[in-house]
Amino acid sequence: MTNADPQELAKFSELAHRWWDETGEFRPLHQINPLRLDWIDRHARLAGRRVLDVGCGGGILSDSMARRGSHVLGIDLAAKPLKVAQLHALEAGTANIEYRDVAAETLAAERPGEFDVVTCMEMLEHVPEPSSIVTACATLAKPGGWLFFSTINRNAKAFAFAIVGAEHVLKLLPKGTHEYAKFIRPSELARWCREAGLDIVETRGMEYNPLTQRYRLSDDTGVNYLLACRRPG
Repeated sequence: MTNADPQELAKFSELAHRWWDETGEFRPLHQINPLRLDWIDRHARLAGRRVLDVGCGGGILSDSMARRGSHVLGIDLAAKPLKVAQLHALEAGTANIEYRDVAAETLAAERPGEFDVVTCMEMLEHVPEPSSIVTACATLAKPGGWLFFSTINRNAKAFAFAIVGAEHVLKLLPKGTHEYAKFIRPSELARWCREAGLDIVETRGMEYNPLTQRYRLSDDTGVNYLLACRRPG
């Protein structure tokens, strides 16, 4: 069985043509991308690295990492967003990037220990077995390689901000984008990382200011958060 929810794949496929519209449904991804890109680059020094982006969608992060000098493979199981990502790379002339429709677990069996950097951002909360994705990512990373995850905490604050606030009040995201029961506490993600043999380096929160409409990194992991790990070398 593929570790994917058909309803989730259909949801993002339906919106695929809007992926690169910075004023549309994926505006929050465009807004947080410079923040997460700089955070990844600060740790892993992306230039010249072989990078895997798991759950790449329409390629917002993949494309930006390639433009920092990485050789990027973006993978996803939603075919329409992948086609959008491929088309954007052609139109933008982005070098050293490719996309593939393949599950992380399948790729881990094919190409273990091949990537200097593995990213899995805003994806774990959309799959049935997120711990399986974490294990696959750990397998795909080289010894000494970097892994970066981001997702949403599971608590009352996250429900208020990420669902009620973002989807219903501020309308930053389409209604139904997230399901509260699939949110992941930092302690759960950290445990999966440790069980996969990874060393945790840093945990950071991402906070949104509705007045300035800007995101910033902080120590508050109550809603959106990032986790950096390394595979022991």
